[in-house]
Amino acid sequence: MAVDLCGLELAHPVINGSGTFDVIAARRVFGPSMDENLPFSAFVSKTITLEPRLGNPPPRLFETAAGMINSIGLPNRGLAGYLEHDLPQLATLPVPLITNVMGSNADEVGQLLEALDGREEVAALELNVSCPNVKTGLDIGSDPAELTKLLAAVRGKTSKPLIVKLTPNTANVALVAAAAEASGADAVSLINTLRAFAADPARPGKAWLGGGTGGQSGPAIRAVALAQTCAVAAAIELPIVAMGGIASAANARQFLDAGALVIAVGTESFRDPAAAGAIRDELLELS
Repeated sequence: MAVDLCGLELAHPVINGSGTFDVIAARRVFGPSMDENLPFSAFVSKTITLEPRLGNPPPRLFETAAGMINSIGLPNRGLAGYLEHDLPQLATLPVPLITNVMGSNADEVGQLLEALDGREEVAALELNVSCPNVKTGLDIGSDPAELTKLLAAVRGKTSKPLIVKLTPNTANVALVAAAAEASGADAVSLINTLRAFAADPARPGKAWLGGGTGGQSGPAIRAVALAQTCAVAAAIELPIVAMGGIASAANARQFLDAGALVIAVGTESFRDPAAAGAIRDELLELS
């Protein structure tokens, strides 16, 4: 089941969703066996921003009947901290490294791409466009015109494969995907979490999560993710990395049949850190 993702030769089509598997912490717990049994054919870093972020105040997670709502808020060391502390460790993984980046405007994104372009440890970049533009207040990836302007300004900052991670919170995800394709993206990934609210049972009308609203993930969003994957696959020719509630090989097969080249396991790894390995093994048996 080897696949070619934008020139990256992957042994199989199972990777991780950004921010859903802390491989550095797992190495501390499991030691060398972590690398020997790594379930992913490529590893996607958590989102990196230009400046460090503390993330949202707790509580940050709320369990739902079929998944969870998170309001983690993208805590990270920032670009400089990533290059100094995280990248040297991630670069020793036995699979290609895809670094996920996010900025609130073209200047921030451009600086991130330019800084990572010269790092041979990074095989590809994933651009998270599910973030507000500081001028418009809108998700950059929710508007095809806004995304086109962003990519026109930053695509020349890197020669590495660029995967655009689309937001599901838009009127027509296929139009946004088409804009990404026309503006130089090498692949797209979807879906990100759906906007959600967790009510505090002890305080009517108030939010449980410290950040107010959050993002729903897990099996609850699988049908939406499948629908958006089908729509995008029908609209573009680019490779698709699909995710959204994948909890079994059967789920993964549905996304591959819908047009995805690669699938990403996310929330299921919170429930069972070995889930991606089981999905990979079952997929290989099904093939």
